[in-house]
Amino acid sequence: MNNVSSNINGILNVLKPVGMTSFDVVRQVRKIMRTKKVGHIGTLDPMASGVLPICIGKATKIIEYLSSGYKVYHTEMTLGISTDTQDSEGRILQQSDVNCTKNEIESAILSFVGGYRQIPPMYSALKFKGKKLYEYARKGIEIERKARDAYIYWIKIAEVSENRVVFDVKCSKGTYVRTLCADIGKKLNCGAHMSALLRTENGIFNLKNAHTIAEIEKVTNNESTQNVMMTIEQCIAANMARVELLENDAFKFANGGFVKIEDTESANDELVAVWESHKTVIGFANYIKRGKDIYLKPIKVL
Repeated sequence: MNNVSSNINGILNVLKPVGMTSFDVVRQVRKIMRTKKVGHIGTLDPMASGVLPICIGKATKIIEYLSSGYKVYHTEMTLGISTDTQDSEGRILQQSDVNCTKNEIESAILSFVGGYRQIPPMYSALKFKGKKLYEYARKGIEIERKARDAYIYWIKIAEVSENRVVFDVKCSKGTYVRTLCADIGKKLNCGAHMSALLRTENGIFNLKNAHTIAEIEKVTNNESTQNVMMTIEQCIAANMARVELLENDAFKFANGGFVKIEDTESANDELVAVWESHKTVIGFANYIKRGKDIYLKPIKVL
């Protein structure tokens, strides 16, 4: 019998399999951990697999602070076929001969390294007038989308074989790899779609510290959740600057009070994690100035 406490807090790095939606994973974790407070960091389409961090309990309050990092994907792209979803699950829109040399293909791919403006796909969870874009797409309705900033840190091409290309890409939050594939296809004048996707990294989360749902269920049944779960403190320490408060100031901050700080040299405009001593994250704050003094202003309290 699963004896996991319903008040457990932490982050599970789940290795999502192909065929499950991100919410399917959330639903499974809710069942295993016996708690309703569960949310995921970054969405993976059903056809994609890989790293999907799941926040539980109080950790759901820090999703926004863990979701702004980079992502790394192992990608397979098929040239010569365009689909309405920009991946292999969509309806074929056009098929073309691929008359590009290997050098032309590699040059087109690498030209996307750096910043570029990307138009989000219709088959996405972005919302327009309260509805997700894919709801409109399924009814054959096209909504005009504005281009958004995307950043490609690097692309490493592993294989180019006829119309099949395999590459690894590190990109910014909000970048659609299937749209990147479609844009590469447009540049080559032959079309393309994403035919496979594995997310290998999501910020500090990677394949090495990921666990399958079966592994998570096994250890939680044996009351060993610490073997698969990362703490809020572990995740925040790797992501954000910190300020440590002693007990009295920590109590004041935890109750929404502004706390005067003495170390004004390190005060800047960035969001900081607030710790009680060096043990526990109690919230997040910005620095503000009141007269000649600097205070921590609570932005979110855990």
